Amino acid sequence: MLKLYNTASRTKEDFVPIDPDHVKLYLCGPTVYSYAHIGNARNVVVFDVLRNILDALYPKVTLVRNVTDIDDKIIEASKQNNEPIDVITRKFEQIYNDDMGSLGVRIPTHTPRATDYVVQMVDMIKTLIDKGNAYESEGHVLFSVPSYEAYGSLSRRPKDDQIAGARVEVASYKKDPADFVLWKPSNADEPAWDSPWGRGRPGWHTECAAMIHDILGTHIDIHGGGEDLIFPHHENEQAQSCCVTGDKFVNYWVHNGFVQVEGEKMSKSLGNVMLIHDLLKQTSGRAIRLTLLMAHYPKPLNWTQNALEQSQNMLAKWDRKLEGVETATSDIKQNPVFIALCDDLNIPKAMAAFNTLLKKDPPLAKQGLALMGL
Repeated sequence: MLKLYNTASRTKEDFVPIDPDHVKLYLCGPTVYSYAHIGNARNVVVFDVLRNILDALYPKVTLVRNVTDIDDKIIEASKQNNEPIDVITRKFEQIYNDDMGSLGVRIPTHTPRATDYVVQMVDMIKTLIDKGNAYESEGHVLFSVPSYEAYGSLSRRPKDDQIAGARVEVASYKKDPADFVLWKPSNADEPAWDSPWGRGRPGWHTECAAMIHDILGTHIDIHGGGEDLIFPHHENEQAQSCCVTGDKFVNYWVHNGFVQVEGEKMSKSLGNVMLIHDLLKQTSGRAIRLTLLMAHYPKPLNWTQNALEQSQNMLAKWDRKLEGVETATSDIKQNPVFIALCDDLNIPKAMAAFNTLLKKDPPLAKQGLALMGL
């Protein structure tokens, strides 16, 4: 049985799908205004492996990964580069897809763009207002955090930390400092849509919940992303959905740990941001993928030049040993690599199983390598 670490319960749980005939996953995708870095790519690679496992276990698996194509950072990039927003977003969406494809990541079942779901977001906001979970103030619509008693259950943050971690100013139009924006007015030179509250655009946190409801339904199996999204993004998603439906939103929250570079936090100020687009000019996508998988996904990953070189050397060694070897056609669920991956995608454990197979049963080793997308 597949086991996954569930952020909501802080425990590793047996995975039991809502519908064994159709497993539904959602992964928070890119905000398309610049190139993706290794931190952005880690959860994509992890979910690609998870999808491989689920495909072997269940007859139908649907993965949705959204594209955020309206955002303050995108608007700012448009102004700085003097280019239309849709030119920037389409350009970087294509680059992102190409880069992830180079890492061996399969195309998701659906890749919806936020701008195509504004109507659904407006409808969700209307429902939240009608139910008393949101209110209009000074041209904004805000979610009333005190109206949802379970707020904070995913991130387990106390109220003061919720306010400090929300990364938004405590504005005059808020009834409570923790309330977050669902809709905001746009300036004359910014993208805007009509709504009952005037011309404006949706807040980021409404986007994913609305897409999930429209494409996958109101209750899904797995929702994922980097651990930086647990609060406020995923906490806010969950609050909106649960208030709209009165029911559970996600059964398993799966989050990957941060990526460091040579033992330091990756940041622009340190000048150590590693872009996938640049790395692909120096090495193969397989080597990048293997390096991103070298640590168990919930834990931090320390990206080093030495680790990347080790990945290159390992792949070359494996390719030599498996040259001309046919992939095993036996039941993949009996492969020791598969069994290891079913233990919360334990890649280090799976690698150990693979190395044993490489010596004893190369066809099974090749089958296991394919499971990891390598």
